[in-house]
Amino acid sequence: MAKRGSGIPLRDRVRTGGVPLGAAPLGPRCPARHCWVADAVDGDGEKRPGLLMEWRQRERRWEGLVVYAARIRPHGWGLVQEWVPAELLTPV
Repeated sequence: MAKRGSGIPLRDRVRTGGVPLGAAPLGPRCPARHCWVADAVDGDGEKRPGLLMEWRQRERRWEGLVVYAARIRPHGWGLVQEWVPAELLTPV
């Protein structure tokens, strides 16, 4: 039988390899956000769930870098990554 806690209260136990309490975060939060993408590259006409990675401004309009699934072959799906105009993106 294995020892169960060795008499150390849970609040005082430390897991090796973990981040110590009060430690600063490793970096900025993940920028990815879920969204709906209208007018997918395959032209099916339905909104697709996508993952918005970043924004940029070009010629006075905003575009989002999005990854989403599209029918890229007659019988197959693939991932598409493209800059999409902001007006075609809807937050989830």
